[in-house]
Amino acid sequence: MIKKRFTTDFIKELEELFTWRRDVRHFKPDPVPPKILDHLLSFACKAPSVGLSEPWHFVQVNNLDLRHKIYLNFKENNQKASQNYKSKEQTLYQSLKLSGLNDAPHHIAVFSEFDPSQGKGLGRQTIPQTTAYSTVMAIFSFWLAARAYGVGVGWVSILSPPDIIQLLDIPKTWELIAYLCVGYPKFFQNIPELEIKGWEKRNPDKHKWLIK
Repeated sequence: MIKKRFTTDFIKELEELFTWRRDVRHFKPDPVPPKILDHLLSFACKAPSVGLSEPWHFVQVNNLDLRHKIYLNFKENNQKASQNYKSKEQTLYQSLKLSGLNDAPHHIAVFSEFDPSQGKGLGRQTIPQTTAYSTVMAIFSFWLAARAYGVGVGWVSILSPPDIIQLLDIPKTWELIAYLCVGYPKFFQNIPELEIKGWEKRNPDKHKWLIK
């Protein structure tokens, strides 16, 4: 059966969904119902993957001791990162809220297998990084679906992957792609927080095709 084209109204709402999909760092303490989390995972697993390898693994981190250790890892690496900036830039960096680790009711670590047996290597012998790219597609699918449900997602990248893999006792054949904070946001905004805070702004040249 051939699916008819989606309506103009649907396309407008889809664009609105993309616009309002923001990195969330301010969360309410209320947990997301398990049924909704399961549905978000099902959306993630509908993402495309090279050779149908589905290399992703979504791991819920519920242990409070592990969460605290991960927060300390973030705090240490964030302090180191701030030393790469000077003067006003460093002051601004240190004022930014760059994670919701202490607020979000759910922590989800997302890993990707380097060389999964599923897919039999199809499509990744020339660009092996496509397994990680596939996992990123799954994360973005999760993220958009979460926003549609009114759930916020924040991506914490200021962490040491080897430390997180060791803390969570993850196979060494997996790599950390993202550590996500998930929950109901205190507020939604359609402009990136880094733009609001004056750290960076969008580059209009990136919205143009390069022609060769």
